[in-house]
Amino acid sequence: MLCDVYRSSKKADTYLYLPHGNEFTDVPDVLLGQFGRAEKVLTINLANREQLARLTVEKLQQHLHNDGFYLQLPPKREELQVNVNK
Repeated sequence: MLCDVYRSSKKADTYLYLPHGNEFTDVPDVLLGQFGRAEKVLTINLANREQLARLTVEKLQQHLHNDGFYLQLPPKREELQVNVNK
């Protein structure tokens, strides 16, 4: 399965994952308004991976299948501090 990844023009470190070729039809208008202009950054072949930076490919595929998209938000400040201290 191919997946397109878009970066938000309004929110730093915020990404929207969509099935390849999807025209944002499953993304709520409110979310698109807050997301801003979507800049495509890459296309990922999920068949070649098990893990992404913040979630498993299995979880991502579940979101894409059930919701039609996945919104990746920046990690919370506490999560960053824990990762730095490891």
